[in-house]
Amino acid sequence: MAFSEFEQKKIEKALTAFLAKRRPAPHIRPKLDFGYRLSGQSVELFEIRPQWDDPTRIREQPFAKATYVKTQNAWKVFWQRADLKWHGYQPNLMVSSIEKFLKVVDADEYNCFFG
Repeated sequence: MAFSEFEQKKIEKALTAFLAKRRPAPHIRPKLDFGYRLSGQSVELFEIRPQWDDPTRIREQPFAKATYVKTQNAWKVFWQRADLKWHGYQPNLMVSSIEKFLKVVDADEYNCFFG
């Protein structure tokens, strides 16, 4: 089940504020930028870069994901490892809001999201 229109706007507002804070300077964005997507009950943050051997191709590499678990009224936090699989982020496996998820990603306590 997807988010309601109200919930979606609230989530988009929080994500837009987060990206405004974390995005690189405008002159760097053609080589590195960040974006997000909403899909079902999940929010995914990704890096946008040109492909290393063909700069005309733009690649999106996800690095953080949160999935809303309605029965627990919480967000489950994931990070993507080098095996390209999503793994639960053990320091903060569950958070109570999208804003807390973004704080966890921004803090990046174990350098899982931004290296």
